[in-house]
Amino acid sequence: MICVAGLGVSGTAVARAMAARGEKVVVLEGRDGERARATAAELAGIGVEVRFGEPAALPAGASLVVATGWPPHHPLLVAAAEAGVEVIGEVELAWRLRPADAAPWLALTGTNGKTTVVRMLTSMLTAAGHRALAVGNVGTPIVEAVTGPADVLAVELSSFQLHRSPSLAPHTAAVLNVAPDHLDWHGSMEEYARAKGEIFARAGTVVHNADDEWAARLAAPYDGGAHTVGFTLGVPAPGQVGVVEDLLVDRAFVADPVRNATELASFADIRPFAPHNVANALAAATMARSYGVPPEAVRRGLLDFVPDPHRMAQVARVGEVDYVDDSKATNPHAAAASLAAYPSIVWIAGGQLKGADVDELVRRAAPRLRGAVLLGVDRERIRQALARHAENVPVVEVAGQDTGVMDRVVTEAARLAVPGDTVLLAPAGASLDMFPNYGARGKAFAQAVLARLDGSRRDAEGV
Repeated sequence: MICVAGLGVSGTAVARAMAARGEKVVVLEGRDGERARATAAELAGIGVEVRFGEPAALPAGASLVVATGWPPHHPLLVAAAEAGVEVIGEVELAWRLRPADAAPWLALTGTNGKTTVVRMLTSMLTAAGHRALAVGNVGTPIVEAVTGPADVLAVELSSFQLHRSPSLAPHTAAVLNVAPDHLDWHGSMEEYARAKGEIFARAGTVVHNADDEWAARLAAPYDGGAHTVGFTLGVPAPGQVGVVEDLLVDRAFVADPVRNATELASFADIRPFAPHNVANALAAATMARSYGVPPEAVRRGLLDFVPDPHRMAQVARVGEVDYVDDSKATNPHAAAASLAAYPSIVWIAGGQLKGADVDELVRRAAPRLRGAVLLGVDRERIRQALARHAENVPVVEVAGQDTGVMDRVVTEAARLAVPGDTVLLAPAGASLDMFPNYGARGKAFAQAVLARLDGSRRDAEGV
């Protein structure tokens, strides 16, 4: 019998896949609710049992536990391991279920930029004529894709997914960056980084961000073994992909990396343009080149790429003030990249910091801040950091968790802004204290901005 821990997207996909293979499946889910009950009813139709509530013990007869999102210290997972029952994740299960002619995996992880890079990579692969599919943490469970029609998979992996993937051996593996995040889940920065580094263990080609201390450290043991390639925002050394003036240049996948280089694209091909998005494009290009994608397909893939919502998305300009939605900036590292892209900012921040520190973020951003509007459960920690490192920046705290909070936040931000400013939603925290997800938070921000724009137009027309 297979025990699946968690009834989320991955857990549900695992349950369906194993039931289709004739396995008896029991799913354990601690949270009860209307949506979970509906999913349980659907699974019951294919013979899968779902048990709600905090589990007291492992289901009798379980021979394998597939954990989807549960932290490694969960008592049931610890008890299973102590009882000699193997505990793996959905990624490991998908890897084991691959057919003999399975599509190769180009897999990546990182604290930030994962979804952007995996979609850029998929666009480049598609431009080169491959049947490529983006899977994993990007939304499509890998276990559903391993027997599909794709001839190559662009795989986004979180640290949660990598934690229990002992045999994963992708064609290419990349670490984009590593910064404090999910420390409440992993227990320490070192354990979080270790989980990220697992992606390299059996990879054919190791790709890392040469500008990121942790990513470079994780890749260092593989120098001289697997093909190891760094990407950098600086001029690339032989064996790297980097930047020369406004060009993305390959000095790794060329016949003579010492004497030769190949132009891949230009800054004009990258949208939206920002330093961290250049790094994203370099990462995707390096992975694509590792799979033999020609330079012209790298450029075409960037031109065809459409950014996902809530990632530095321009919502509107109201009274010569730009309003930008980067709700996906759910940790300080992501918020720092967003803040670095604009010269004069009214910053909207707050949410669940997940144990991360914000002092360095605020210290670096301080010269760019015209004001800050704070919301969410951990707003006081950000306010204190602003008091220490940006004492002259006016700060407004908006309390409450009702649906009208974002309207008040945008009103306060507009009051602080002057022509030429950018009102930037880059929260540096997760959204679940107030919203179902970061998308709902970004949508609430955009609706509040557009309502303000509509009111501004009515005023201008004298209505």
